[in-house]
Amino acid sequence: MMKKITILFALTLIIFSCKLTDQKEGDISDEKSNSITKDSTVVNDKDENGCLASAGYIWSKVNKECVKCFSGMQLNPIDKPDNEDETLSAYVLFSEDASQAEVFLPNESSSIVLTREGKGKPWILNDWQLIESKGYILKKGGVNKFSGDGEIGKKVTDSDTEQ
Repeated sequence: MMKKITILFALTLIIFSCKLTDQKEGDISDEKSNSITKDSTVVNDKDENGCLASAGYIWSKVNKECVKCFSGMQLNPIDKPDNEDETLSAYVLFSEDASQAEVFLPNESSSIVLTREGKGKPWILNDWQLIESKGYILKKGGVNKFSGDGEIGKKVTDSDTEQ
């Protein structure tokens, strides 16, 4: 009889210990999945058009897509023609037919779109003008604000190549 009670006690102990082990492993895996979920929460920094701002994308009104504005034509401030601080430059993207020029100004969250009436004429919006002349000059109210050589891409000083 004692032998049967010992065997029954051992079986009971084994069954309950397995259930406790299963519960603990389940709890641990639940904790891991919760921590993974918390750690992998996606930061939503997309704008209203779905552009990923943290990656440098902004909505192009002219091209109707997310673009990196600094991939356009760089125009440096007139008072700093050898400017290497890209955040101080303006950038220009053109429509396919070149009838519109979208200008991304430094420290502005939105671009401005200038339009021209025909080839050889300046692109205009209110008091802004983009003039093609040995490169490009961007004026506001008749005052030269930015200029560039018309080449697309970042310029590297002391080099003959672009980056």
